[in-house]
Amino acid sequence: MTDDLIINLVQLGSVPYALALKLQQELEAARKQGRVGDTLLLLEHPPVITLGRNAKERHLLASPEQLAARGVELFECNRGGDVTFHGPGQLVGYPIFNILAMRPKLGAVEFMRRLEEVLIRSCAEFRVATKRIPGLTGVWTAAQPERKIAALGVHISRGVTTHGFALNVSTDLDYFHLIVPCGIAAREVTSLQKEIGHSVAVDEVAQVVARQFGQVLNSQILWVETVDALFGRAVGVPLQRPAGIGALGDETRVV
Repeated sequence: MTDDLIINLVQLGSVPYALALKLQQELEAARKQGRVGDTLLLLEHPPVITLGRNAKERHLLASPEQLAARGVELFECNRGGDVTFHGPGQLVGYPIFNILAMRPKLGAVEFMRRLEEVLIRSCAEFRVATKRIPGLTGVWTAAQPERKIAALGVHISRGVTTHGFALNVSTDLDYFHLIVPCGIAAREVTSLQKEIGHSVAVDEVAQVVARQFGQVLNSQILWVETVDALFGRAVGVPLQRPAGIGALGDETRVV
């Protein structure tokens, strides 16, 4: 199997948003220079609200003082989309991929559809039926009323992607009352835990998402034990590889 059919996967623990941005920037530069292959970061964030390129001020419903009282940080970023929330219990994925080097070559819209497909299939493994809604980016419950379970927003520079998706697993949905999620007031948000009616671990969902990335993108998932294995140096980020890694079978290797 050639390197362009392998996705490096590093699962991090809880990472502050600013540090995750820095790590994405370093990986993006390394991917453009050919020093690393396509790499997927899976992680969680402490509570943070992010404002994408199309964010509207009116979609942030809380004052800076209210956010500080809740322990919620606020960041502007260069991803597409409006305003969203990240926090504990939410699986965040940052694919640092060269979509122009993929076979077949992917455009921005097709790449977003592939990300949505990964999440739709992943939710199905937990018996939650989800779908796309024409004209709206993200993944939504098939059951009425339609509720958003995953948000997506990427940035692409010279064919290399950053940012990605956020799948609500066991997220405290009360945080979403601080914003108009993705600028869409007419639909609520939900989580896997709320839909299935019992607790589910983020690590368990991460394993399913990793497997689906391999299937949807026809690639092998290579679990990387440390960021050192990618950069050849330490970057000060604590790493966490989920227990039960053997459940991923032949699609997975660990270095």
